[in-house]
Amino acid sequence: MHPMARDEQLKIKWEAVVELLSNRFADGDRLDLDAIIYLVGLQELGQLHRKFKKDEKVNLMHIAICRLLEPFGYYEFDYFDEQGWPHYKILEQLPPLKAGEQSVLMKEAIVLYFLEKKVID
Repeated sequence: MHPMARDEQLKIKWEAVVELLSNRFADGDRLDLDAIIYLVGLQELGQLHRKFKKDEKVNLMHIAICRLLEPFGYYEFDYFDEQGWPHYKILEQLPPLKAGEQSVLMKEAIVLYFLEKKVID
């Protein structure tokens, strides 16, 4: 596929994800990338009903990033601990990415995640 067409596809699918999640979780206020990563963490932990402390929020973001980058070969699921938190092992260090590249990678990963979950198509 032509790189431009691929970028265009990503943009359209990313918008679909943002719109859907913003409507569902933020009364239509536009969620940013971090907020969406956080929601993925909540989804993966499956404990949507409870409040999280600040350090747990960081861990949720971490879980989300591991899960999102797993299909790209950077992390592999390892085990659930006794609190039900998933743990991942690093398979490959992320290459040093510029901020822009990093957000494109995360957006791609998030789009893929929601495609897999059949939330968007």
